[in-house]
Amino acid sequence: MNKKTAIRAALTTAAVLALSGVATYLYLDTTSGIQRTGTANCVDVIPAGADIADGAAVCATLDALTDAWARGDADAYGRQFTEDGTYTTYIGSHYEGRADITEGHRALFKDFVKGSKLAASYLDLRFLGRDAAVLTGRGDDYTGDKPGLTELSKVQTYTLVRDTDGAWRIAAFHNTQRQNVMERFSFLYSPATAPKAEK
Repeated sequence: MNKKTAIRAALTTAAVLALSGVATYLYLDTTSGIQRTGTANCVDVIPAGADIADGAAVCATLDALTDAWARGDADAYGRQFTEDGTYTTYIGSHYEGRADITEGHRALFKDFVKGSKLAASYLDLRFLGRDAAVLTGRGDDYTGDKPGLTELSKVQTYTLVRDTDGAWRIAAFHNTQRQNVMERFSFLYSPATAPKAEK
């Protein structure tokens, strides 16, 4: 085999592998939908037997958070967190304390997320005793048309507590970017790794 033929063969092989990789990625991406999208109304996930007033107050905290974001109001946004609250973003930034969360969002509202709003769906609300709750959901920030529930790209966990003044505030927030292609690959390769709601 001469040098020209060898180069052509290598390039052809590389092109076939690249196209196969692209096709595989596109297949995984287009088949990676979620089954459990949640509900757009927080009150729909208040568990049976829970204090309805506390459930509504937890949901009101999330509504106030969403409203503050839409207005770009960092102070109102920060007030939804406890004084020592923590906030972990999907890129791994970790804010400690209300002041840190507030100032970080003041900068975000002036730049990266200026003019955006929050979209959310709610998956589950659990009360851990009388004064603590965990709320899980899906969410995203957006400009323009509001994304549908299946389009929300992040999974979020809020840990809320009844603060010293009786108001429900967020003590910890964790935001995880959904890696839909990797998730789909995992479920195909090892189906038992899929959560029950996604089987």
